[in-house]
Amino acid sequence: MGSPLPVTAEGPGVGVRILVDAPTHWHCGRFRLPLDRPLVMGVINVTPDSFSDGGRFLLVDRAVEHARQLIAEGADILDIGGESTRPGAASVSPAAQIERVMPVVQALRDVQVPLSVDTSEPEVMRAALEDGVAIVNDVRALAVPGALAQLARSDCGVVLMHMKGTPQTMQADPTYDDVVREVGEFLGARRDEAVRAGVAPERIALDPGFGFGKRGVHNRELLARLDRLRSLGQPLLVGLSRKASLGEMTGRPVDQRLVPSVVAALLAIQLGACIVRVHDVAATRDAIAVWEAVRAAR
Repeated sequence: MGSPLPVTAEGPGVGVRILVDAPTHWHCGRFRLPLDRPLVMGVINVTPDSFSDGGRFLLVDRAVEHARQLIAEGADILDIGGESTRPGAASVSPAAQIERVMPVVQALRDVQVPLSVDTSEPEVMRAALEDGVAIVNDVRALAVPGALAQLARSDCGVVLMHMKGTPQTMQADPTYDDVVREVGEFLGARRDEAVRAGVAPERIALDPGFGFGKRGVHNRELLARLDRLRSLGQPLLVGLSRKASLGEMTGRPVDQRLVPSVVAALLAIQLGACIVRVHDVAATRDAIAVWEAVRAAR
């Protein structure tokens, strides 16, 4: 992405232009992830019902094999989840999440990339952090009671995501007056709450939550104006891989969204995303390599 520069932008909900120093690193436990190039987070769903690959990696051996393949393809981070958060998905108990996720985490202790656990439950966070997980990726932005306190006691990285409603209700006619402003205000408020609880700002990344309580028009507007969220001063993580909004734009079913997913990831990076969460690591890495080579030649 080139050398980090100060970001001048109109802050969400702010009527004046402000100057924010772009973050140079994301602090995640023992890792300090440089943000002078795009980071690729590979997805590992240890679930029977995720929208894109439900059941494929439910067995520990298959999940671990997939994780090592993603690292070989160039993943900078592995994001492991034991609960689907697709629209309408049933909730999964903390005990069941731990049973699904922790054997995979323990089998990957030797890898040299940070592991992330995708969960909102403090019990799962605690178990993961005790086993050396470097990042907690929370679609509920640490809103579950006990989650803030759990994170404040650690030095892990954290992803705070915007979601309107819950996975069970979020797509029931979501409405916004200004989706970018409202998402930005929410993320800023959750960031500030985490900092007050003792989470250092350099540990925090923000995710606008594409597809989480947003219709297609909201997702398109949010991506087109993603650069406005840079004024929050935190690394932005974007997850658009294989999502329904790409299907709406292309008419492609979920198993035919490789090209739209890669294009969406590259657009997000161009508009300020520091981390892209993807299923198809190799293809995303190739696209980033071409983009970086052309930028370097200018």
